Amino acid sequence: MKMFRSLMVKLWLVAGLLAPALPVAAQIDAGQALLEALDVRAFEAKGEAIDAIVASRDPRARDWLAALLDGRLQRSKEDQRFVLVMSTGGRQWPVLDALNNEDLGTLGRRDLNRISINNSLRNQLRSALAVLDLYADDPALRRASAERLLGEVDTELAPTLAALIPEEADGQIRRRLTQALAIHRLEQGDITAIEELAGSLHNEVRIVLNRTAAGDGELAEAARKALTDIEQNLRLNRAAETLYFGLSLGSVLVLAAIGLAITFGVMGVINMAHGELIMLGAYTTWLLQQLLPGQPGLALLLSIPTGFLVAALAGIAIERGVIQFLKGRPLETLLATFGVSLILQQLVRTLISPLNRTVVTPEWMSGSLVVNDALSLTLNRLYVLGFALLVFGGLMWVMKGTRLGLEVRAVTQNRTMARAMGIRATRVDILTFGLGSGVAGLAGVALSQLTNVGPNLGQNYIIDSFMVVVFGGVGNLWGTLVAGLSLGVINQILEPWAGAVLAKIMVLVFIILFIQKRPRGLFPQKGRAAEG
Repeated sequence: MKMFRSLMVKLWLVAGLLAPALPVAAQIDAGQALLEALDVRAFEAKGEAIDAIVASRDPRARDWLAALLDGRLQRSKEDQRFVLVMSTGGRQWPVLDALNNEDLGTLGRRDLNRISINNSLRNQLRSALAVLDLYADDPALRRASAERLLGEVDTELAPTLAALIPEEADGQIRRRLTQALAIHRLEQGDITAIEELAGSLHNEVRIVLNRTAAGDGELAEAARKALTDIEQNLRLNRAAETLYFGLSLGSVLVLAAIGLAITFGVMGVINMAHGELIMLGAYTTWLLQQLLPGQPGLALLLSIPTGFLVAALAGIAIERGVIQFLKGRPLETLLATFGVSLILQQLVRTLISPLNRTVVTPEWMSGSLVVNDALSLTLNRLYVLGFALLVFGGLMWVMKGTRLGLEVRAVTQNRTMARAMGIRATRVDILTFGLGSGVAGLAGVALSQLTNVGPNLGQNYIIDSFMVVVFGGVGNLWGTLVAGLSLGVINQILEPWAGAVLAKIMVLVFIILFIQKRPRGLFPQKGRAAEG
């Protein structure tokens, strides 16, 4: 590309040097001269003016060039002032004086003359902005600039980058600049540049290596060897990404199933309304965000105890209103709780809306944790995975370290003997159902950060939850954790090549065959009742 003819020489002279502060009037006069050079007909002269603006090290240079690139650097017809157009909506545009940022109010489109540019100048401006950003104090701006320079380095820019690399303190920026320079050297036929590009997973590096590998000779052979190593590394990173997404999906299944495992193990109740308890937790998060507009993080933190409480109270109401009258009649309990699930769904549709609602993700849960150029971990899934493990740890403490946990384990293993020992099984049933339902509410809070909230949210997880419980072992928390994470990873592995529906069928067939061999799951309950 043809750019930076005089720019690079000037930058080489001023790199790392700060111009002494000039009086305001002198800055304005110097800036006027720089901008006047842009307002000419010849595009070649405009290119030289852009070079001069960059070389001037004027603190306003970036704003001018960015505005020129966007078509916002214009000139008033009345007084010939250079202005920055802040917005082009409507008939009157708000403008600032380009030299001192003075607010000039609004001007109409007919009151201004745009400084025109062509495609060659646009490319020059993009590269010039990238070079300017390399001298910025903000590391994020320098990183973005270094990223844009990959594949854009020419012969004139190369010496500037070579001088900048040893001075750059940020390792990531230094690596990017080194790669940008190496790409340029490789395009010039330098075989030693491949050593610096080997192992890089960046897409631009792979494009250049693929282009080089298409030729003949020693250079092409070295490029092919580097690409082979990179492809192997990419496969490992894709496997790690699949594992991560599988674990995040599995953590959702664990949260959805762990409460069901407790109630199913203690009471033997197939609660088809469990999915709607998940839905209530998700809607609690959404409602709190409506009550606390502009504070999604605080609303999410408050929704954790609130979602647990709402779902727990709903679960206790279901247990007291329906399930206690149907103990020992599993089929009737299944049908009754299925009816409750339909009632809860319709209640939400009537009181809120049949449409899905979006829950705002807090800023600290947005974005990704970048591991390398081929692997990044989305923060919301990472938080959900950690949250699931915390809930699991809390439940383990309740079951192993509290009086309630002792009574729950006793009732689970042998209800008759537990009653004979003075344990009030009815009280245990109520508290256990409330605990399991509350955990379902926590699952809804977590799910609200991964998907939209709607009346049918819970239906998407109820079948998978039962599969996790049966696969892991009824009433066993460790079994639920292992089964949930395992099924999440298996689903994530199968879906890309089998499709979502066929993957679920294959998982279901696997569980059916597994249960034929181990009817009580991976971690069967111990006790006389479990053995019966």
